[in-house]
Amino acid sequence: MATEVRIAPITITDRALAEVKNILAEKNVPAEYGLRIGVQGGGCSGMSYLLGFDKPKESDETFQLDGVTLIMDKKHGMYVMGMEVDFQDGLNARGFVFNNPQAKSTCGCGSSFSA
Repeated sequence: MATEVRIAPITITDRALAEVKNILAEKNVPAEYGLRIGVQGGGCSGMSYLLGFDKPKESDETFQLDGVTLIMDKKHGMYVMGMEVDFQDGLNARGFVFNNPQAKSTCGCGSSFSA
């Protein structure tokens, strides 16, 4: 029986992936948890991004990326297809940054968008 390999609909930069791995190690995140990426209603532009550790649910798709399990609700794919997650650690800002080609507009803080 062949194993299906699915390509994640998003990319995560090396910097962001390194930060996720640091958090996994430092915070002792349980092994059955993965990195949940998605969207939710709210924010100043209508939708905001979800990024956190969670257990997979029945409505989720999972992907493997360099040893990290990505979890995404199947319904969220159309909002984040082609998105890049980066991590900035500079003088002006520190945190995860979402570069989403599906976003028609974004707010000033970059954590919400309209599709």
